[in-house]
Order: sequence, then structure tokens, then C-alpha cells
Amino acid sequence: MLSRVAETLYWTARYVERAENVARLVNVNNLLLMDLPRGVSPGWEPLVDIIGHRELYEELHEEFPEKHVIKFLTVDGRNPSSILNSLLYARDNTRTVREVMPRQVWEAVNSLYHYVKENPHECLSKRGRFVFLKHVVESVHMIFGALDATINHDQGYTFIRFGSLLERADMTSRIIDVRSATLIDSPDGAPFENIQWISVLRSLSAYQMYRQQMGVRVKAEDVLQFMLKSETFPRSVTFCLKQLKRLNQDLPNNTQMVERIEHSIDELANQEVTQLKGSALHDYIDELQIDLADIHQQLAEQYFLH
Repeated sequence: MLSRVAETLYWTARYVERAENVARLVNVNNLLLMDLPRGVSPGWEPLVDIIGHRELYEELHEEFPEKHVIKFLTVDGRNPSSILNSLLYARDNTRTVREVMPRQVWEAVNSLYHYVKENPHECLSKRGRFVFLKHVVESVHMIFGALDATINHDQGYTFIRFGSLLERADMTSRIIDVRSATLIDSPDGAPFENIQWISVLRSLSAYQMYRQQMGVRVKAEDVLQFMLKSETFPRSVTFCLKQLKRLNQDLPNNTQMVERIEHSIDELANQEVTQLKGSALHDYIDELQIDLADIHQQLAEQYFLH
């Protein structure tokens, strides 16, 4: 397979996954604000930090009101990680590799892009926001489902899976980092914190599986254990890393990549995440994100940049 095609498939999957993650994030934050009492909610500012574009946002806006943040995250063409731009990049990439991409996948990506582009008012209005974001999430699930069912599971599919898993692990780490740093203190502590950790789980569609595996009570240390170390939940960092290692077994000249991923898996396995709090958690998540960036860079140098 040409390195150009492999890289295009990889980034297509990352962009589609990113669009779903941002849609999920906005929707869950909307629900969180309704659950918390007026005047004590974290607002919309943390979402800008989660996607990593605070400097760009502050160049465009002075404050963080709901309307500006939602537009920035969803349909603002100036934000490279907005839902609109993520789908635009995915659409452009898909179009350049149509010889290896199933027709229905190209049509689904193209259709979703035009839906977001032509209906910005739906997302910006409180009445239509839930339906708009739900459509984005469900359409992305359909795209990945169609890919799994209709594309050859060869090296091209390996790079698609690699892109989606790495993007997913990165978003999981970002959500944990920012949400843990913006927890709201309350006089009796637990009630607000409990609601906010439930929000973290819902942002990652993990609430039901968490309760199944960890129990009914939602506690910070258990959420960290589940989202970082679960080997069965598909959005946990450990699950994503182990899937990346498995996928690399099918690629040529894979020794360095496998060793790099194994190093990240071992580091996470040896970390006592339930003891991480405050700045220690933030510092550890920083290290984890550097690990994920290194995995991406090594993949690029090994397979894309020659």
C-alpha cells in the first residue's frame, strides 16, 4: 500500500472520531449544566481546554458564553477541531482514496458533512441541539460500522483502526484531565463531585458499563481505574493501547512500533491511578498524552514520511 493512501486512511478515521467526540462532549456538558444548581456549574470554558484551542478561542472572543463556545466547537470554520472542519477534512481525505473506500462510506461522510454545514442554526438553538448532536454521533457510528462490514480487513483497514483508537485514547485522557481540574467544591463535597464524575463517564458513553463492572456508586478513584485501565471497555486508554499493539502485528517492520506501544502499556499498568489527585493526576495525564503523541510520531516516521 502507498504511504500516501495509508496516511489518508489514518487521518480520515481520526477526523471522523474527533467529530463524534466533540458532539458527545457538547451534548453531555449541556446535560451537566441542567443537573447542577444555577450559579455553581463549570460553564462552557472547560470544553475549549479539552480540545486544546484556548489561545485560538481567546483571539476570537473575550469571554466564554454558551453561544460562542458551542459555535466554536461545532460549526466555526476557524476552529480546526470543530465538528464542521473535522468532517470537512474527513470528506476531503475520503474523496482522494475513493478507489479503496467503499462507496457507501464516502456517501455517508459526505452526507454528514453537508448536514452539519447546512444546519448550523439547529446546533446553536437549545431546541434543536440535542437532535443535531445525536445525528452526528449516530452517523459516525454508522460510518465505522459500514467500514467494518464492507472494507477489506487488510493493511488499509489497520491504519483506519489505528487512527480511530489513537484519537479515542487521546480524547479520553483530555476529558479526565480537564474535568478533574475543574471540579466544583461544595460545602459537603460529595454531591457535586459525584454528578461531575458521572458527567465524565457519560462524555465517554461509559456510565452503564462502569456500573456493570465497578458497581453503582460513582467515585473518582474508580472512574480513573475504569477509564484508564479497563481491558474490556473500548474507550479506556489501556484497551486502546492493547488494540494498537495487536494491530501492529499485521504491519511490516513493526518491531520499534510494538516496543513503543508496549512501553506505554507497561507504564500505565504500573501506575497506581487510584492514588492520583490534583496536580499529580494532571502531571500524569500530561505524560500519558506525550506518550500518545510519541506513538503517532513514530507511526508517521515509520510508515508515512519515507
